[in-house]
Amino acid sequence: MTAARADVPTGRRATRIGILTVSDLGAVGQRADTSGDTIADWANERGYEVIVRSVVSDETDRIAGKLVRWSDSGEVDVVLTTGGTGLTERDVTPEATAAILEREAEGIAEALRAASGPSFPRAWLSRGRAGTRGKTLIINLPGSTNGVKEGLAVLEEFLDHAVDLVSGSDTRHPTPDTASHG
Repeated sequence: MTAARADVPTGRRATRIGILTVSDLGAVGQRADTSGDTIADWANERGYEVIVRSVVSDETDRIAGKLVRWSDSGEVDVVLTTGGTGLTERDVTPEATAAILEREAEGIAEALRAASGPSFPRAWLSRGRAGTRGKTLIINLPGSTNGVKEGLAVLEEFLDHAVDLVSGSDTRHPTPDTASHG
């Protein structure tokens, strides 16, 4: 087990991460999953726990199936996808994600594009989505290792807070069940 982050309150459970790499070549073992490795290393360095990891082909039903299984199982707090967010006909990660989300979080996807766009104009072509299904936050990252690194730098600023909000553990935002009515 990795050490807990210094800024995470004592007693807080480690954020549980699922990593889904979307790549036709990766799914058949013809390309190394370097972007997935980058996400796993980043998560471990921050004291997060990588619970599940998989590589699937660029097929809507395969992507959506993994997202639904992982989210509905309650085993992960966050699913980070990498790949399949571009403009080619095979890039279907955003469609698969949108089909299973219960609530979109457009600002997350916008922040990811805005952070990369000035230094890498092709980032504006990304169609990544973000949102929630149940108590799981799902975020599409680009397929390139550099795009993933830039995206993770953005997520680092707010991911813990977002997880707390989605899980209902942020006491500053009480639910109707926990709010006092006076």
